Amino acid sequence: QVQLVESGGGSVQTGGSLRLSCAASEYGYSVYFYCMGWFRQAPGKEREGVAIITSDGFTSYADSVRGRFTISKDNFNNTLYLQMNSLKPEDTAMYYCAADPRRFSIGSGTPPPRSWGQGTQVTVSS
Repeated sequence: QVQLVESGGGSVQTGGSLRLSCAASEYGYSVYFYCMGWFRQAPGKEREGVAIITSDGFTSYADSVRGRFTISKDNFNNTLYLQMNSLKPEDTAMYYCAADPRRFSIGSGTPPPRSWGQGTQVTVSS
């Protein structure tokens, strides 16, 4: 399993923006070959998928963030990003980066990814 380290979380007001980063640190690992994604979990709620990007660049978003969030990856620097714009209080959660050589989905239709980061907190105040 690859080690993933998230950063970029913080506190913003409604309408603000944040950019999350997820750095992969494993010798010989390349994000190019992996499906990667962002998930989030708010207190008292189940974890939910936010966005994924496959090895060939296909992206998928949760309905709640489509049009506001953008997932991307830098294959050279082995880093995954999540640009979050027009943030809302309901976006408040711990955000986790995930990766797996197998393709996975936002929902529960596929096995969950096997590598996870420790999370970075995003708090949006009204």
